[in-house]
Amino acid sequence: MRLTDEERIMRDGAEGEAVAAAMDLLIRYGEALGAERLVDTRNVAGTMTQPSPAKAKLEREGGWARAYAVINLDCDREIEIPRMKVPTCQLQHGFSEDAAGLTAYPATSIELQGSAENYFSERGVNILATCTPYQVGNLPVRNEHVAWMESSAVVYANSVLGARTNCEGSASTGAAGLTGKIPYWGNHVPENRLATHVVRADVAVDNFQEWGMFGYFVGETVEEARPAVIGSLAQPDLADLKHFGAATATSGGVELFHMPGVTPEAPTIEAAFGGLHIPEPVAYGPRERQWVYDTLNAQGTSTDVDFVLLGCPHASLDQVARIAQLLEGRRLHADTELWVMTPRALRTMADRNGYTRIITQAGGHVLTDSCPAMSKAAPPGTRVFATDSAKQAHYLPAILGIEAWFGTLDECIDAAVTGRWRGGLRP
Repeated sequence: MRLTDEERIMRDGAEGEAVAAAMDLLIRYGEALGAERLVDTRNVAGTMTQPSPAKAKLEREGGWARAYAVINLDCDREIEIPRMKVPTCQLQHGFSEDAAGLTAYPATSIELQGSAENYFSERGVNILATCTPYQVGNLPVRNEHVAWMESSAVVYANSVLGARTNCEGSASTGAAGLTGKIPYWGNHVPENRLATHVVRADVAVDNFQEWGMFGYFVGETVEEARPAVIGSLAQPDLADLKHFGAATATSGGVELFHMPGVTPEAPTIEAAFGGLHIPEPVAYGPRERQWVYDTLNAQGTSTDVDFVLLGCPHASLDQVARIAQLLEGRRLHADTELWVMTPRALRTMADRNGYTRIITQAGGHVLTDSCPAMSKAAPPGTRVFATDSAKQAHYLPAILGIEAWFGTLDECIDAAVTGRWRGGLRP
């Protein structure tokens, strides 16, 4: 790998042992990927403070410096961790105090997370604690090289914002924060960002549920490739694009999609392919739409719903407002829990606007920092849950061994109030 003078100096220890270890990791990582060089980044999103048994053990042995060295730098030496060299944020992690008593999530994990937050915030890590950092201030610009984790955040950054990142891991982001470098490969390279497939919607994709279902089909169809999507698509908003991208990343591992006339690198279908050959489109019609719906609801048998989960990826303020509107003057069923997951910064705005009060008066909870899939925890005794998220309907049954129903927001609120699933696919 070709290194600049600055990179050699960091590798050789002029900026301390931690930076040297970070450079060593990035060089090994880049060489394994076939990258010829590193590229500068000033925007890193990782998981330094996410609690785990391994981190707890390492923290007991040598504090957070040792935990960071081993897990985020692949380094077993005793080293001091300096401030991050470039802006770095913490993505979602474990449940916070607002979930205490609602799950079997260990109180020790909440305490561990608080300790880690104190340590890493002193070292320049912004504790955003959300899978949607772009909703709360971390908004990279087009063509900016960033180093992000979390599949739904990565596909949004690449596709909607036009930033450039691969789906990084805890080690590469840990090293990037200390060096401001990341291997130049994959989605950082312009020719690797061109579309490879066309998927055409022959049925209307015109609401939140339809965007999630279409995204799930697209991901299943192209796997880890780069789709351009066309057809009967309504103008999407932030929530639609967030939901669509998360679904493509869930079913297929998509990190970048193009939507001609909407996403910044695809003003036209021709631009999405860089003037190269455009393949025949794969059709998404009534049969495919029914297949997606049936697949996402294949884990549901009992119509008795004891848990409703909303906000995956984390809900925008507009989504929280809509939930409050649907719940105003109503009460949840006695045997059904409702959780609304949102970034803590947006929870503050929801509090201020009265949305949290309406939701809690109905018996629901507005929670922050994590989600049941990330923290592997749901309300005690949960057997059947309902959600408007294709991502959670895909993952949570496997993670927690519970049944799932996928539907519209209105159907989920109805299930929360009645305790019964009465959803169905509209014509």
